[in-house]
Amino acid sequence: MLVVGCGYVGRRVARLLQADGQAVEAVVRGSASVARLKALGVRARLADLDSIEDGGLPALPAAASSVFYFVPPPGEGREDSRLRAWLHACGTGIPRRVVYISTTGVYGDCGGDWVEEDRPPNPGADRAWRRRVAEQALLSWSEASGVEVVILRVAGIYGPGRLPLARIRSGEPIVRRDEAPYTNRIHVDDLASLCVAAMRRGLPGRVYHACDGRPGNMTDYFHRVADAAGLPRLPEISLAEAEGRLSPGLLSYLRESRRLRNRRAREELGVTFRFPDLDAGLVDCLRR
Repeated sequence: MLVVGCGYVGRRVARLLQADGQAVEAVVRGSASVARLKALGVRARLADLDSIEDGGLPALPAAASSVFYFVPPPGEGREDSRLRAWLHACGTGIPRRVVYISTTGVYGDCGGDWVEEDRPPNPGADRAWRRRVAEQALLSWSEASGVEVVILRVAGIYGPGRLPLARIRSGEPIVRRDEAPYTNRIHVDDLASLCVAAMRRGLPGRVYHACDGRPGNMTDYFHRVADAAGLPRLPEISLAEAEGRLSPGLLSYLRESRRLRNRRAREELGVTFRFPDLDAGLVDCLRR
């Protein structure tokens, strides 16, 4: 098993695979990541997909018929040059199967509608376009090469060390509850389990939602995290006021609202969520 981009999610996937007796290798960008993975018993190779040239990426290990691709796209534009570089560098080391982490942002604003995987993508923000372009590139590569590709469209990831505590402590306001959009989440440990299940049981070319199926309100999310951590709730402002006070990145999320179903993941991948709602997930996050 090979994990390309073995960070917050990838390390958890690696531990699950090791617990099942699988040998795991990884491709990472920095020496600090190599050291962290070495401590887990994972052999890691260095590669910078932003500066790679022909032959610059080590060939895939012969045993790596299965690849988890978790490298995020670049921070600008509508293309994923990193994925393109990796596909080009695979050379003769073409895997049998790839699990790719995308984003539920590819649907764009759905006006709060319930969304299933057959809804046509309609990305609005560039960050979502990058993921959609990557999905299409992988599916085209799959058709040309015969490699099986499974796509997980992932909601907002939270977990130990991944809560908005710094923002809450800053006291920066949040949009009023009655104007805030629906948001969707998944605990990182449940995401790792879904990744492994997708590798084992996902149908080729299939898309699955990686979310807990319990969408909430963005403002409610911040307030519940604050309550669980014993911090003051953030002040609320109107959406009109937010336009001049909040960051462009946060505003782009506030302009999109959707509720995601996870029936396909539960039924086809056979995953039982350890953290089926935010209450259970927050208890876990704050005790570790």
